[in-house]
This record gives sequence, C-alpha cells and structure tokens, in this order.
Amino acid sequence: MNTNSEVFLLPRTGISINALPKISLHDHLDGGLRPQTIIELAESIGMELPVNDAAGLGAWFADQSNSGSLVEYLKTFDVTTGVMQTAEGLARVAREFVEDLAADGVIYGEIRWAPEQHLARGLTLDQAVDAVQDGIEAGIESVKQNGARIRIGQLVTAMRHADRALEIAELAVRHRDNGVVGFDIAGAELGFPASNHAAAFEYLAREFFPVTVHAGEADGVESIRSALIDGRALRLGHGVRLAEDISIEREDNDNTYVTLGAVAQWVRDREVPLELSPSSNLQTGAIAAWGDDLLDHPFDLLYQLGFRVTVNTDNRLMSNTSLSRELALLSDAFGYDIEDLEVFQHNAVAASFLSLEDREELSDAIVSGFSNA
Repeated sequence: MNTNSEVFLLPRTGISINALPKISLHDHLDGGLRPQTIIELAESIGMELPVNDAAGLGAWFADQSNSGSLVEYLKTFDVTTGVMQTAEGLARVAREFVEDLAADGVIYGEIRWAPEQHLARGLTLDQAVDAVQDGIEAGIESVKQNGARIRIGQLVTAMRHADRALEIAELAVRHRDNGVVGFDIAGAELGFPASNHAAAFEYLAREFFPVTVHAGEADGVESIRSALIDGRALRLGHGVRLAEDISIEREDNDNTYVTLGAVAQWVRDREVPLELSPSSNLQTGAIAAWGDDLLDHPFDLLYQLGFRVTVNTDNRLMSNTSLSRELALLSDAFGYDIEDLEVFQHNAVAASFLSLEDREELSDAIVSGFSNA
C-alpha cells in the first residue's frame, strides 16, 4: 500500500491532514524507498530479493518489521542499503524520497542516512554525500516544477557500533555548505552509548555543528543521559523511554501526582525536542514496558506534561506509513484536534537545524497553512 495516495482526515472536522504543511525531522533515507525502485535497482546490479513484485515486497518489509525487536527490525535494511551502493542508486532514491515527502505535504525535511554503509561498490564517503545531495536537489526541482516547494537538509549519521564516528563527523562538517545540516548516531543502541564516540562529539562541539542522537529507543534513561552529556545532543532521536524517568502515583481520592526524575526534568525544562515515531516505536518494542497498542504509547503523557514532542515516521517503508498517517493515528488515539497538530509542527520547526531566520519563515508557513485549512 502507498500511504502517500491515502487521504487522512482529522476526526470530526473532515480536514485533510495530507494538505496541512508539515515538518519531518526523523526520516531515514534507507527506510523510505519505493518498492518498485528497489526491484529495478536490484535488477540492475544482479541482487536477489525476497519478493519480486512491488506490492509483495512492500508487504514483506511491513511483516518483517513487526518483530518487536530493534535488532530484527534493522535486518530489513540489508535489502535497502544493498541497492544504494552506486551514485546513480543513491541519487535516485534521494530524489524520489524528496518527491514523496512533498506529496505528503512536508515543507521541510531532514533526511538522515549513514554514508559508511554505502561504500561497497567503490564510492568514497564524499562521493556518497555528493550523490545524495544531487538527488535531493533534483527532487526539490521536480517538486518546484509541480507547483510546490520543499526544503531539505541532510543529517549525516555514524553507526554507533562502528569506530568511524570522528571520520563521519569530519565528513559532515566538510559538507556543511553542501546541504548537510547536522550529525546523528544510529544503529544498535544497547551497549553502544554516546560516550563511545566522545572524540567525535567534542570535535562537533568545537565546530558549532548541531547533533541529534538516537537514544531512548532500545535502551533506557542512562542512554539518554549519555546522549545529552557525552553527545551534547540538541535533540533526542525517539527518546520515548524517557517516560521511564517519570513516576505517576494515583491515590484513593483520585488525585494523581507526577514526579520527574533528573533526566526527564532536564529534558523538559530545557525543551530538548523528542523525535517520537509512534508506529516504529510499536514495531521495535520501544514502548513494550507500557503495552503493545498505540493507546499505550507515552506520547500523550509527554505532551500533556509539557515536553517538546514532535511526530515522525522513522522508516516509511518498514512501517508502511507517512507523516500524515502518523498524525491521523495519534489523533484517533488521543483525540487531538487541529490545534494540537499545529503545536507539533511548531515544535518541529523550533527543533530543526536551521537558522533563526529560516525557522521563522517556516513557522509563518505553518501558521498560514493551518489557518487556511
């Protein structure tokens, strides 16, 4: 199923969520391929696939991703990264990625990906970044030709279980004037804290280069603490398990008392953005401590307590989703109205790795788009 072709309506209003201007902060390049593109790229390099028709392949990704384990979930990326090992493959995937975001109403997106995973056919790190940027620019031009506008930034990612973080950090800074707006670490979280890459984060701090860190997905509060202290993270990739640092006590008189631990208190008071991805968090078991349904997701708890929550897709292919769909699911689960959805977009604008002036321009576009809905 192509969720970009689905229209999602806000309950009780009939407002099209697809038509609302949106901001996407946590969206992996290798998690957003079109199934037909995978088939065509695989054929061009002689790579075997588990399924050879687009509908069946899309269903295979969704089924494989519903494992309840981040480690198992990540295995599906062997297929997508396998077809992203040439400049042509990277550029095509990036162009289509941008087109698909724009088709879903996204006006600004930060695309994260790990260049070190795309060198198997001879590309250098710099060539890989250039190829993705070429595709992004082609996508932006394609969107413009269709009468719309979108802005895109790259988030260059290092794999936390490898030892190339400093090299990748230097790569990101080297391309800061060529589309790269920030740095990230991703991959298996448990056992691989941000502190393992202290040299990279120290370098990025000296260069005044923005950082987001995957934390609080497959590991808990200590991983988040390391992301904030050792990683100097300005945002938390997922961060959903921050809820483990929140205590809720209900007394017999129906009074409820909420206590924030030190990490949760810091994140809320400093307005550190949380890049929450509801469907993905269910698939990977990130919210298993609270349940296995979207209603069990701590999203609403965090929102009601004043945390800077943002809504994201993580991997649109694996979760068979779009940003509009994620917003629709949250609206259905928690009764959010258009004002809530606008708050989430303004949170994402404030969290974006753009200049103050560019953020103000985006914020104006959000206000205009929502007021005209």
